[in-house]
Amino acid sequence: MRTLFLPLTGLLLSGSLLASAAQADEPRYNQISLQTQVEQAVNHDTMQVTFYAEDQDRDPAKLAAAITQRLNAGLETARQSQNIRVSSGSRSSHPVYDEKGENIIAWRERGELNIEGSDFAAISALTGELLGDLSLGSMQFSLSADSRRETEDQLIAKAIEAFKARADIATRSLGGSDYKIVNLNLNTQYMQPVRYRAEKLMMASDAAGGAPQVEGGQSDVSVSANGVIEVRD
Repeated sequence: MRTLFLPLTGLLLSGSLLASAAQADEPRYNQISLQTQVEQAVNHDTMQVTFYAEDQDRDPAKLAAAITQRLNAGLETARQSQNIRVSSGSRSSHPVYDEKGENIIAWRERGELNIEGSDFAAISALTGELLGDLSLGSMQFSLSADSRRETEDQLIAKAIEAFKARADIATRSLGGSDYKIVNLNLNTQYMQPVRYRAEKLMMASDAAGGAPQVEGGQSDVSVSANGVIEVRD
């Protein structure tokens, strides 16, 4: 007589999978979707200013040398200021055509210089110095990465507490005794700062006698918490 051995391991595994599938298909009751948002206005701590040198000449080599001389002089002046980051920006050159658009009558070139830092007074003073040979292109205020991260961390804790408070209200309103969080998502948002146009900056610099008066302003940092809770009877 032959004895048969059944693969019990395979049977147990199949039964476990079937039970898990059955549980997954079971309807879930008393689930509620909730969302909360907290925000905070934060003072800008970083200032970026763009300067440029632009001119036109029939001789492209002479033009390039003149633009380079003005940018190098600006770089040398800016490097003397402490705690201000200095970098070269974009540079471009293009031909200028006659009225018929057939013949090149000149070349026009533009080069940029950028400064950035957290000392607004020092940057404003340096701006007044650079306006001698360079033109003011744009000015922008923003949050540094450290300030934004610190603010977001604080708001994340507040957003979670706000979500839990709203979950408590929903649970009591449904006559439940408790709840559990099924899932929770956190999203951060930061409104990009406004870049001031050159026309406004030149008017401000003229009124201030060379160095424009600046006000950093604020940006809103927000954190939203949205998720699902299950209310227990």
